[in-house]
Amino acid sequence: MFAIGKASELSGVNIETIRYYEREGIVAKPDRSAAGRRLYTRDGIAKLRFVKRCRDLGFPIAIIQVFQTLTGEQSRSCTEVKSLAEDHLIEIDTKIKNLVILRRALQSLSRNCDEGAANCPMLDALMSDGPSEDMG
Repeated sequence: MFAIGKASELSGVNIETIRYYEREGIVAKPDRSAAGRRLYTRDGIAKLRFVKRCRDLGFPIAIIQVFQTLTGEQSRSCTEVKSLAEDHLIEIDTKIKNLVILRRALQSLSRNCDEGAANCPMLDALMSDGPSEDMG
């Protein structure tokens, strides 16, 4: 059994994040010592590591919980996991496209700025009532 600090170290999950995951039911609450300290098993640490890996890939908590239910099934199918992963890829691609648009707009605004000028074209454009498409 491991204290929360060691569980954090072994799983790579911040202590406060571990507490959050427990409060939200993302991971099971661990047993406690007579003194009330959380005690984590190797299995509990493996589950924390699993959640961390999923979060590192950007999966939302709701999907991670679905994944957790599927890991316990003997007859689990990759079809559902693949479908969820492909949906997530579509979301990532959409975010990338939006970030590219934002990047171009910011580059355009930034090109209009002169160092030390009294009037800043970038701030003027940001404060204007015109449509944001004019920035690109």
